[in-house]
Amino acid sequence: MSQVDFHKLADRVEAGDIKSLSIKQPYPYHIFHDGKDVENRDWPTKGRGWFIVHAGVSKSEIDKDNDHQMAMPRGGVVGMARIVDCVREMDSQWFYGKFGFVLRDAFPLPLIQCRGQLSFFNLEPEINKQVAAAIREHARIAA
Repeated sequence: MSQVDFHKLADRVEAGDIKSLSIKQPYPYHIFHDGKDVENRDWPTKGRGWFIVHAGVSKSEIDKDNDHQMAMPRGGVVGMARIVDCVREMDSQWFYGKFGFVLRDAFPLPLIQCRGQLSFFNLEPEINKQVAAAIREHARIAA
């Protein structure tokens, strides 16, 4: 992970400057714990920089016979990641196109319950405050 100024990032989240993207489990888990370095979409983005990772409530991608996957947090914010590029091909085991949002500096946060939406979206100000507090706590523990 490159040098991340977590306090500055938390300030930006609290100010509402950073959008969220809903991703179905188990993919957020793979981003934070298994080196998943790309988020696959049917649409491109020109956006670069940080985004808040929201884990959708859907169980459509989860192996329902896998207790570990069934226990993965859903229905709220679960972390942060940075988009550094949007590509149509990539040498990554995780890429399967059409478009791939290339990810860096991902880190998990404890689940903060909130509703998701399609595409990039803004969180409610109160949720932004909770996410910012979780980032500051992450920075305190990581220091």
